[in-house]
Amino acid sequence: MTATLLEPAKAALLVFAAAILQVTIFSEIDIIGGYPDVVLLTLVAIALLRGSIYGAACGFFAGLILDTATLSTLGLTSLLLTIAGYWIGRYGETTGRDRLHAPFVSVAVATVLVQIGALILHYMLGDDVSARTALLGALPAKVGLNLLLTLPVYALVRRVLALASPPESATEVRLLG
Repeated sequence: MTATLLEPAKAALLVFAAAILQVTIFSEIDIIGGYPDVVLLTLVAIALLRGSIYGAACGFFAGLILDTATLSTLGLTSLLLTIAGYWIGRYGETTGRDRLHAPFVSVAVATVLVQIGALILHYMLGDDVSARTALLGALPAKVGLNLLLTLPVYALVRRVLALASPPESATEVRLLG
């Protein structure tokens, strides 16, 4: 297999492993009212390192696996993670790929926005959700745990996706007129 065919397979394997670990182990861990989201951490790392297309595709794949494994509303998590992966990838392509703080900022922002997005979508679907529990009870612990695991997950994903050639970067944007 060539390197171009091997890279998407590596990303898919990372996302699949993270989703299985999330469903089987990490969702059962309750630390200070929350649990770490290794799927989101893996998605952030892939999107920052490889861009918006990889981020969106891996987000959809991860969401589909999570929705299928937990028997929840099919497509809900896929929608949230696809949007998150795309926008984190755009951040990595335009400004944040080479910066040391980029994974931490991306994880914090993505955790908050995905949690709020899930709350809104569940409310729109008529599910019983508590904003107090989701935002005040679980969110601070989830953000903290995700930030603690950001560096090891990012380093692992970076090592697995390491290639001889760096990914394509966006060109500078010029305003016309």
